[in-house]
Amino acid sequence: MSSEIYRELILDYYRNPRNFGKVEPHDISARDSNPLCGDEIEIQVRVTPEKKIGEIKFTGKGCAISQASASMLTEFAKGKPLEWVKELSKEDIFKLLGTRDLGPARVKCALLSMKVLKTGTYSYLGAKLEDGQDS
Repeated sequence: MSSEIYRELILDYYRNPRNFGKVEPHDISARDSNPLCGDEIEIQVRVTPEKKIGEIKFTGKGCAISQASASMLTEFAKGKPLEWVKELSKEDIFKLLGTRDLGPARVKCALLSMKVLKTGTYSYLGAKLEDGQDS
């Protein structure tokens, strides 16, 4: 695919975000920001009894890449086991976006939602371990 098609895809996810909003009640909630460009992402997840990502939504503001990345990630993550989040990599995010052709500042924008999802998931799994429940 051409980079023009990827640009159109990113703009579509930015203009028409999937899974935008809040999950109530939620088991996981995390937020972070990229102070360099003002991007903010919050992700909320309801975990299924099988320890999978049930409902997942995000809120935030920022550039097209950060918001499109969050939207794509929430679609991709739905139904996946929590353990899958540990394996999630920047390569996975680049595949979702359809490009590796991002400058250093834009890479941070693209990876913000992954960082938020990982932070929330690790906090959730850590709290479960401390409670004596197996993750």
